[in-house]
Amino acid sequence: MADSLQLLRGTLDVLILKTLAGNRLHGYAIASRIVDRTQGVLAVEDGALYQSLHRMEERGWVASDWGHADTGKRARFYRLTEPGRRQLRVETANWLRYAEAVFRVLQPTTS
Repeated sequence: MADSLQLLRGTLDVLILKTLAGNRLHGYAIASRIVDRTQGVLAVEDGALYQSLHRMEERGWVASDWGHADTGKRARFYRLTEPGRRQLRVETANWLRYAEAVFRVLQPTTS
């Protein structure tokens, strides 16, 4: 993970929301899925992950409850709420528009 990229706060939020779409997961599982889905390119630091989860819980985008991980250890599990699903749609549209704009700037010019 030494070559992995640091995540911007807004990027982390949308990745967490997408990871929770259809899943109820604890923090370690969220981070692991993001690393797996990006083939190790993006790493999620614990501090940033939990700050983001707490912020999104305060906004009502995610809800949490206690449960037990596969290891039997007690863990807080997070799930997407309906406002979180709406926010995921907004954030996804914003990021796609942003990525397309950056890509246009990075394209070689033909002048």
